[in-house]
Amino acid sequence: MEIELDQLHPVDQPDVGQPDGLDDLCRVLAPRLDPHATRWLAAATAAVAADPDTLTSLFPQAGRWCGRKPLTPGRAGQRGVPDTPTSDTPTSDTPVPRTDLDGWQVQDAARTVLLAALPTATEPRVAAVTRIYQRGDAAEKRGVLRALPLLNLGDAALVITRDALRTNDSRLVAAALGPYAARHLDDQAWRHGVLKCVFLEVDLTVVADLERRADAELGRMLGDLAAERAAAGRRLPADAQVLLGRLANARPLW
Repeated sequence: MEIELDQLHPVDQPDVGQPDGLDDLCRVLAPRLDPHATRWLAAATAAVAADPDTLTSLFPQAGRWCGRKPLTPGRAGQRGVPDTPTSDTPTSDTPVPRTDLDGWQVQDAARTVLLAALPTATEPRVAAVTRIYQRGDAAEKRGVLRALPLLNLGDAALVITRDALRTNDSRLVAAALGPYAARHLDDQAWRHGVLKCVFLEVDLTVVADLERRADAELGRMLGDLAAERAAAGRRLPADAQVLLGRLANARPLW
């Protein structure tokens, strides 16, 4: 039994970045669900579409029903972004020629599907997504953050992104700097988000659109941080040193 994509509310124009679209995400997710999980997600999605209030009880259950294993096989979590330990391993032989879902867990994708089933009117959807984020544990908050590019909320979800960037939870900071932030977060807040990754030693590969958005001002801020750390006998993480060097020399980041 496969997830019925036509049960989901369509997403007209998803933000650029990961994943490319809801159908695309469902095709990656479906072979990673066992029959019980598939039936549960299909029923939960239909329930949310019919009555958005059911999201409050169903959203936290996604981890238990759908699992916490990596969404894409063979991709470990990033440095500084611990994944929930699990003995589960993907059993499907279906190839997943993607890199934009690195670090995602199956529960993240399932929660994205549930959020996408909410009515498409912007204000009620924003209210529901914000409420779920505020009430959630770290894994649930991460699921909301990763879903944002697919929910067509415009700038209205920036309050969620900014809240995550104020935390010291590396999982939330990493998820907050995905494609939604790359598209909607203002320059100064985005730069401080990158610096937060450096402070928490989160691998900078989690930062969506880093090459396009990194600028001389970010280089100056990294330089100041490097000087402070040098005075204390410490160094920036290796990836931050590379970024600083390339910005200082106006070279492409990759």
